[in-house]
Amino acid sequence: MSNFPKQLLAGYNSFRKNRLPEDSARYRILAEAGQRPQILVIACCDSRSAPEQIFDAGPGELFVIRNVANLVPPYDPDGHYHGTSAAIEFAVKQLRVRHVVVMGHGRCGGISAWLDKRNDPSNFLAQWISLIDPAAETLDPALDAKSRQKALEFASIREGIKSLKSFPVIASLASIGEIELHGAWFDISTGELYVLDEPKNDFVTVGG
Repeated sequence: MSNFPKQLLAGYNSFRKNRLPEDSARYRILAEAGQRPQILVIACCDSRSAPEQIFDAGPGELFVIRNVANLVPPYDPDGHYHGTSAAIEFAVKQLRVRHVVVMGHGRCGGISAWLDKRNDPSNFLAQWISLIDPAAETLDPALDAKSRQKALEFASIREGIKSLKSFPVIASLASIGEIELHGAWFDISTGELYVLDEPKNDFVTVGG
């Protein structure tokens, strides 16, 4: 254990001292009864945008999937490994979540990697972020670099929601109002949260 990161050990000790006493009863209930979160959040694995912190969620309140650039692959049961799709299926079929939120963020490294086009096409990252291609096709080619980054972050969230609808179980549940799909974007520099206004197909800030 001597090589285990000291930062993590210190954090765990703080957790046991400060947070665990407050949540110990909840943990016991969750251990006995299992988890029943109502909300699935598909977020980026960027260390600056943790959904549990942003939404001030306690244990058992959110089911979170994190991957590079908060991408949602379209439904494609081809027999290969599909971690994100498997987690979505588990949340919808087994946990029966009522809301699915695709949450992006500003200054996303995965979006930047797609824009840079400097990745070896044989590596895992390049293959994964190719999922951004359809979103990029919707952008105005006249956008400058800074505007293009943010616009692509927004467009990718919209594309993620579109991909969610390609899952038969989600499409079926959504058609009868048993599940709702949402988009959100977190501005790391200001701490502001934007949510997708579907009728307007635009992102609006959430009032404090």
